[in-house]
Amino acid sequence: MFAATERDNDGDGSLLKVLRYDTGSTASELDASAEWDLTGDLPAVDDNGGFEGISWIPDTFLTAGGFRDDHTKAPYDPAVYPGHGTGLYFLGLEDEGRIHAYALDQAGGGFTRVASFSAGFPKVMELEFDPATGSLWSVCDDTCSGKSATLKLSGGKFTVTATYARPSKMPNYNNEGFAIAPACGAGRRAVVWSDADDGDDGGHALRTGTLPCG
Repeated sequence: MFAATERDNDGDGSLLKVLRYDTGSTASELDASAEWDLTGDLPAVDDNGGFEGISWIPDTFLTAGGFRDDHTKAPYDPAVYPGHGTGLYFLGLEDEGRIHAYALDQAGGGFTRVASFSAGFPKVMELEFDPATGSLWSVCDDTCSGKSATLKLSGGKFTVTATYARPSKMPNYNNEGFAIAPACGAGRRAVVWSDADDGDDGGHALRTGTLPCG
């Protein structure tokens, strides 16, 4: 399991890290088995404006779509990044409203930023890749009235293809999490929104709905 952090609560300032955890561990406390500190590679942001979303996209999808590598100025070639695994990690930097794609050396520590692009909103709070439709979802909280957007590969770049309002029956909550179930039933797939810890509106942290399978 991979997680992204935005700050160190024991100090001041942002701390933009990706952490890997072994969820099969039987230890009483779960420590990160590897970490990547990306703070110095990214623009300075407020300590509460760092990473809010992380999503993994496989190399097979990226190469098939002709994903453009900003680092090499050429179509993305996984072989350029030995040891990175089988995909790239896409991270949403809240205060920038931008998404950054990284090749992470799975031994830990080493990384290369492969691409950066707009999330479609002034701020971004969540990312979710949907392999069934080839869409990368970006989500904004109550800052943007709960809107979300889909981005797809076009000409080697991820660009916004649609923007959606929040569900009509859901108030403008501080939702900062979004997940799509892979399974389809009766033409619909389940989705889940999660409220931020400082929200807990109506005494609930999770809310569910559905999306058409297509």
